[in-house]
Amino acid sequence: MALDRQRIVTEAVALLDAEGLDGVTTRKLAARLGVRSPTLYWHIPNKAALVNAIAEAILEQEFPEFVAPGPEEGWQGWLIGLAGRLRRALLAHPDGARVISAAQLSLTMAGVSELAMSTLVARGVPLRRARLVVVTALRFTVGFVLEEQTGPPSAEALEGFDMAAYTAAYPTVMAGVREYFEPGRTVDDLFRDCLEQVVWGPAASS
Repeated sequence: MALDRQRIVTEAVALLDAEGLDGVTTRKLAARLGVRSPTLYWHIPNKAALVNAIAEAILEQEFPEFVAPGPEEGWQGWLIGLAGRLRRALLAHPDGARVISAAQLSLTMAGVSELAMSTLVARGVPLRRARLVVVTALRFTVGFVLEEQTGPPSAEALEGFDMAAYTAAYPTVMAGVREYFEPGRTVDDLFRDCLEQVVWGPAASS
């Protein structure tokens, strides 16, 4: 099979799924493709370009096209849904949030931001506020997923950790965690509730 950019990116995403971002090296990718590393540079010039290409492939799964909300749909709920789609795209691959954070020239992320900001402006939101709301919502989403994909502390990290002392020192923090999750709420609920605070502000339900 002829080597082209699409085949390289597809195999790079598969390598990401198998080994995480730290495992995505040109050496390993070339080995999976059955070529020498320098051959890759004819199609993708460097590691930064490779990470950017992986980011585009990840995002295109949820954003094959950019569609504004219908006239009857409020921008607040629509923006929360947009951020939810971004989260799904990132969670679909190990280290998805790290990839997007590193892909500073992602055209798809730029397209998502443009769609969101232009939608808010078209609904009468001042440009400055539209930018702040969108930037906060999207960066919160990436940060939230980054923490999700980092996972809980390892057994090694917890070795010798005094949870009782931690709870005594930070009682409000611990009480807040227990109170929030008592009714059976999940991390999905936490994500949406936090986003509502960002999007709706003081009007969000407590």
